[in-house]
Amino acid sequence: MNKKDGSSRKSTSNKNTKGKPGGFSKSKPAMAKRSQKPKKVSTDEKLPVAKPKVKSDDIRLNKYIANSGACSRRDADIYIQSGNVKVNGVVITEMGYQVKPGDVVNFDGATIIPEKKEYVLLNKPKNFTTSVEDDRDMRNVMELIKNATPIKIQPIGRMDKNTTGLLLFTNDTDMIRKFSLPNQKSTKIYQVSLDKNLKFEDLEKIAGGVSFDEHKLYVDEISYIEDQPKTEIGIKLRTPNVKVVRAIFEKFSYNVLKVDRVSFAGLTKKNLPRGNWRFLTEQEIINLRVF
Repeated sequence: MNKKDGSSRKSTSNKNTKGKPGGFSKSKPAMAKRSQKPKKVSTDEKLPVAKPKVKSDDIRLNKYIANSGACSRRDADIYIQSGNVKVNGVVITEMGYQVKPGDVVNFDGATIIPEKKEYVLLNKPKNFTTSVEDDRDMRNVMELIKNATPIKIQPIGRMDKNTTGLLLFTNDTDMIRKFSLPNQKSTKIYQVSLDKNLKFEDLEKIAGGVSFDEHKLYVDEISYIEDQPKTEIGIKLRTPNVKVVRAIFEKFSYNVLKVDRVSFAGLTKKNLPRGNWRFLTEQEIINLRVF
């Protein structure tokens, strides 16, 4: 072995390492402890101001007005902005104003008091109308729910005398407006009886949507009813207009013998015989509000 490559070669790994940046012979000093003194808040910094808590009994002015049955919340906002609403004799134009228990609210010249919201579901029978403008010989649906509540309630939407099924009554103006809009999320299911079997090709055409006066009506679902003749059809729609149901089938040259609304925005006829009514449960009311 060559001596130049042997043990006589001196190591330089630890040579002159003392005090040099790359050396390891001396440990680094411990880091100085951070001061534990609390930080001083600059006088220029603005501390967040806590918002006053709204008492649970307080209620927004527009909701108070709507609850009285005077108008909807949206219309109430217009009255408030116009200076037509007073609280304790003072004109209020502030949006979001909170009415406290004991406050006296004057709306468009009259003192108003909120009514309890009532929701009554009726299984409407045939030969009852929802409009006072219809044939005077026809009985009105209000006769069927007259003993439900002393509070003045009205039906959501209209039903002709030959249409049966679910009809919801309430004094909740916001809900009436919501379910009267042409574009809405809630669905209604109808059982339709025809004078002859519905052809499958017509069923498919209806499923693709039906046009009326350049306006296309979309159908969520349509099918034959299981274990029944092909004259019995189930159809699901979002439109609040019941007359459209008859118009759909008449457009394809079918005579509609009967239309029965079996579901309204998730509500069903379960345990509700024809001509009977019931109050909605708290959960059902919540479900309707989130539609």
